[in-house]
Amino acid sequence: MDIKRIKALIQLVDESGLSVLDVSEGETKIRIEKAYCQQPVQAAVPSYAPQIQNVSRDKSGSGYKEIKSPVVGVFYSAPSEDAEPYVGVGDKVKKGDVLCIIEAMKLMNEILAEEDGEITEICAENGQVVEYGQTIFRLS
Repeated sequence: MDIKRIKALIQLVDESGLSVLDVSEGETKIRIEKAYCQQPVQAAVPSYAPQIQNVSRDKSGSGYKEIKSPVVGVFYSAPSEDAEPYVGVGDKVKKGDVLCIIEAMKLMNEILAEEDGEITEICAENGQVVEYGQTIFRLS
């Protein structure tokens, strides 16, 4: 198979809705896969970049502050599988303390306490996918 034919196949995949094309001609086999990165790449955020979370007052009048996830990702309560969790129910936290890690697009984002308080509820489980804006902690 000549290079012009290969270029034509690449162009065919690029212009079509195909994501994979397998072609066999005699003993020659070619596989062309289309990458799915169609949005411009933004500057990379350093691994373990601290994230400011969304803190809101509970509207039910109970006085709790809800800490919400700033990104979609996987919630981790500890820095590694065999390490102790960053915080537990009843722990007092100070502004700047690490509460958890949320892994998003292979980046580990530390979620920091934005104010002093006491953890009254942990609303996500270790290894669970959390959505943007989902409550992950309640503080009093």
